[in-house]
Parts: sequence; C-alpha cells; structure tokens
Amino acid sequence: MTAEQNTVHNEELSVVDSLITESSTTEDEVARMCAGLILDGQLTVLQRQLHADFLKIPMSFQLPPNYTGLDASKPWLMYWPLHALEILDPDNQTDDILSRIGPSIMACLNGIEGAFGGGNGQTAHLAATYASLNALAISRDEQVWSQINREELYKWLMSVKLPDGGFSMHVGGEEDVRAVYCALASAALLNIITPELTEGTAEWISRCQTYEGGIGGAPGNEAHGGYAFCGLAALCILGNPIEMIPQYLDVDSFVHWLSARQYQPEGGFSGRTNKLVDGCYSWWVGGCWSILEGALPWITSTDVLWSKADLQKYILFCCQSPRGGLRDKPGKSSDFYHSCYVLSGLSEVQHRYSFRPKLRGSESGGWSFMWTYELESPDIVIIDEQNVVGPLNPVHVLPAGVGERMHDFYAALGTLEL
Repeated sequence: MTAEQNTVHNEELSVVDSLITESSTTEDEVARMCAGLILDGQLTVLQRQLHADFLKIPMSFQLPPNYTGLDASKPWLMYWPLHALEILDPDNQTDDILSRIGPSIMACLNGIEGAFGGGNGQTAHLAATYASLNALAISRDEQVWSQINREELYKWLMSVKLPDGGFSMHVGGEEDVRAVYCALASAALLNIITPELTEGTAEWISRCQTYEGGIGGAPGNEAHGGYAFCGLAALCILGNPIEMIPQYLDVDSFVHWLSARQYQPEGGFSGRTNKLVDGCYSWWVGGCWSILEGALPWITSTDVLWSKADLQKYILFCCQSPRGGLRDKPGKSSDFYHSCYVLSGLSEVQHRYSFRPKLRGSESGGWSFMWTYELESPDIVIIDEQNVVGPLNPVHVLPAGVGERMHDFYAALGTLEL
C-alpha cells in the first residue's frame, strides 16, 4: 500500500494489509471521502425538516416508476418512514398521515392465510407481517387493531414453524434467522407467544453463531450484522435476556466480532468481515451493543470496544443527504430503508437502554417490553440539542412506548384459546 493510501488510516488504531485489491482500494476511497467530510465539518447539525420532507413522500405522493421493484414491500414503505419520522420528531405524525395507515396495511392482509403479504392479494410473508404490525403499532389505531384475527394469524405462524425450531419466511420459503425474529416480534406484539410456537427456537438460533463469533442467517452461514441483531433480539423475546443471551450465545466471541465492525477513520460499522461501512449497520450492529450493554451489566464496552462519538460523527457528517433523507455512505443516494435504520442508530448512540425485568407485571410474551432508557452520559458522547432524536424499543425497533401499547391492548383481551 502506498504512503498516500495509508494516510487515510489512523496508523495507531488500524492494521493495514499491504496486499492491494479492488476491495481494499474501494475501502480506501470511502475512508478518504468520509475523512474529508468529517474534517470539513459542514453537516454537524441534523437537518430535521429536510429529512422529514423526504420521509413524508410515501404518505403524500404517488411514488415514481423506479419504485415498481418494491411492489412487494408496501408495508415496509410505510413502516420505515413512519418510524423514522416519529423518532425524528413526534409532531411529524399528523392525524392525516396516521389515519391512512390502517386501511392501507389491512389491504395487504391475505384473508385466506391470515397474515400479511407485501401488497394487495400477495402471499402471506413473515417480513411483510412484521412490517405491517409495526406500522399499525405506530398508527395507534385500536379500531384497526381489533380487526386482526389473532387466531388465524397464529395458525399461519405455526404453518411456517419448522421441526428444527426455525421458521420459513412463507409457506415453502427459505428458513433463516430473519424469519425467527419477524415471527417472534409479531407474536409478541399480538400477545400470542406460546411454548408450542417457541419450541426449539433458542437452540436453533444458537446453532447460527459462527466461528467468527457473529450470527449467520442459518447454521453454517457467514456472520452478518443484520442477522446478528435478529438472532440476539429474538432471544430477548423468548425469555429474560439476562439469562437467555449467555445460555445460547458465546458472549465473549460475539463481543469480539462486534468490536471488529467499527472502522476508522469513518466511524461507521460494516456488516461483515472485509466489507465497507454502511449507515444501516448503525442500527443492526449498534442495536446489538444496546441490547448487550442493557441486559448484561458486566459488559461496559462503550468507549472501550467501540465509540458512540465516532458513530455519531459518521451519521451526521457522512450519512445525511443534501436532498433529504439518510444514506448508506457518501456517494450513495438516500432512501427510506437507510433513513429508518440510520436514525435508529443515532437514537442508539444518544440513549442508554436498560433491561428492567420488574418493570411490567406480565412475563408471557412481555420480556421484550421491559426496557427503559435515559440520555447517554456526556462523558461518552456530546449530544447537541439540535441533533437529539427520540428513544426506541431496542428489540422491536419501534418508538419507545408504541410496541408496549399494542402488546397491552391485546393482553387486555385475554389469552387466546389456541
């Protein structure tokens, strides 16, 4: 590697491979762009109104033709911007926007299968069901909530439950840890967690942990930031995370893998070994840190194994698009997916989450709703009041209190006769 290439790295903190490849060259280009933006210091303030205007597009206008490829992702095109808008500023959620969520989501309900598809008349799918229920939770529309047939949705969840403890994304579909997380998160919101539904699932997640320490999509797959969050969060739904995480994961190995995801000088996270930083992992990897530090008090990793201050810099300097919305990295366009998870990552940076098992009375399906939050200490990260975003539930990736309200609504209806 040339001396010029080496200047983009902090030599005291980085190990630089002397072998130059296409990947290493691209990584250096990204590092150089990020270092330049951070040194320039032009985007220190969160551009709230610009981002809010961008996020309101799916709820206000007909999307352009290039969104045709996301026709099977309609629930996501509601959940992503709704969640981002709320943690950006709760006042963004106008009655006009929220009142249209319920009918739009319910139009995606597959009446034959009992769960939600990616669009009108489409096959029921776990990812679409998860996004649909999250969007409905944010809508706070209890009248629409009462229209969901939980018995039929539970039967469908059992139809995608597999004998080895995992779940498939749809009937006859692929089995992976995304499916496990989406199934359990959906069941927790609806208060339909049962021993039958969860039998063997924690053990299946445990088999997804790789030799690197992270979690892959399925046993034998490469460790990945998104799958790591899904597996970890699923364990937090299955039971008390203080007990579940050490029982089913090699925590030391997991922490070792997570600590290797933050790069310098960018400050952002990569999702896999030898991959570039990407703004979405501000949540997928950052969310793992929130859960670990909140559930396992003996992990005090912040500012030792990773830096919240550096991640905040990456988000503010490198992920804000001048046209509005948040993006993967400099040179990329903003989109609703990255806006959702980059802002969630900013929330993770600015808050410290704690698991409080005595916070709520119900333990049946309620473990994931026993989290509290407080603003992070200024000793860890300096938070300008202009840049503060709202807290969230670190397991469900919903604005704080939203998932709890939906779960309590269904808990009040009593236990289902399943």
